Amino acid sequence: MSFRLRREEVLDAAGLAAMLKESPARAAQAILLAAGKGEVEAQALLGQILLDGRGIAQDQPLALRWFGIAAGRGHLMARNMLGRCHEHGWGCAVDASVAAQHYRIAAEAGLDWAMYNLANLLATGRGATVDHLQALALYWRAAELGHAKSMNLLGRYLEEGQVCPADPLAARDWYRRSAMAGDFRGQFSFAAVLAGEGRIDEALVWLEKALVGGNLNFLRVASQTLADAADPRVQAMAARYSARNAELQRG
Repeated sequence: MSFRLRREEVLDAAGLAAMLKESPARAAQAILLAAGKGEVEAQALLGQILLDGRGIAQDQPLALRWFGIAAGRGHLMARNMLGRCHEHGWGCAVDASVAAQHYRIAAEAGLDWAMYNLANLLATGRGATVDHLQALALYWRAAELGHAKSMNLLGRYLEEGQVCPADPLAARDWYRRSAMAGDFRGQFSFAAVLAGEGRIDEALVWLEKALVGGNLNFLRVASQTLADAADPRVQAMAARYSARNAELQRG
């Protein structure tokens, strides 16, 4: 059984978001309809749901194709996602240098996520020569645009004084802002600062938030860090991080 959707329903971003949560298959049909009619936002979103297999069969090569269509029409997030696909080998061979090219196009056009992704490549020397100065500049620009993950990494550069003067107070503020914006790594970083200041009760609150939001790799590394903490209350969080890591591994 098929049905037709009003054009307004297809193009309403909030409605589509709700539909993806409540009825992914129905949302996918709406997105397909709009993408086929040439709506660039729907084309980019179609790439995303194909990549995720959300409401539609997962098809990474086809996702890559739709990201390319939307990117060719100036959609910056689709351009960023082309970079992600090439960085991680989603629907294509892994090629960090091609990923960096896509990230740079979107970053120069002002997309914070692309700034962050390009900075990560520059900081690690993947697909580009290591350039911490440029990475720092990109993290800073993205952080000022409100990008939570970039705020945390900017804080790290400022804390460590890498390619910039060390500024612990500024680092603390960026960690705080990252934590409040919801980044689990920023929450962990801010907790570490608070613990160093002896504000253990406040640190535990942020460690709890980071525990809830953290991914597998983060939880594994963080549990090891917590096990070496000076305060026994912070040490006790290590077991909870390890347990959460095991839970996520079991699916």
